[in-house]
Amino acid sequence: MSAQKGSAFLLKISGGGSPATFQTVAGLRTTQMSVSGDAVVVTSKDSGGWRELLSGAGVRAVSVSAAGIFLGSAAEARIRANAMAGTLDDYELSFEDGEKLHGRFLVQRLDYAGDFNGERNYTLQLESSGPVSAT
Repeated sequence: MSAQKGSAFLLKISGGGSPATFQTVAGLRTTQMSVSGDAVVVTSKDSGGWRELLSGAGVRAVSVSAAGIFLGSAAEARIRANAMAGTLDDYELSFEDGEKLHGRFLVQRLDYAGDFNGERNYTLQLESSGPVSAT
């Protein structure tokens, strides 16, 4: 397996149509994804002193963090509108090897910052709602 470029790890948001078409959220410098799950412990006296977990049980979630330079794109405006309204939307994460993850996410946090004589930048945090599927 060869190394993959971080610049090819893209966050995209649905344009709102059906079927969904996705627009790249431009200007992102960093993108990070975390997959987490809650374990269901089924340890009993028969476990021989070792913890046992139930496979396929519990709650799984995907979190996405990103940061970049604000460009004023339509995708950024849609993210801001979703953050203000607390609206779920369809997002896609794409990787250099062609793998894509699709799911509905809520904008958990959206921060803007800027320095005098510098660019305006932003950070965002997305949390999954429902299944996230790979294609």
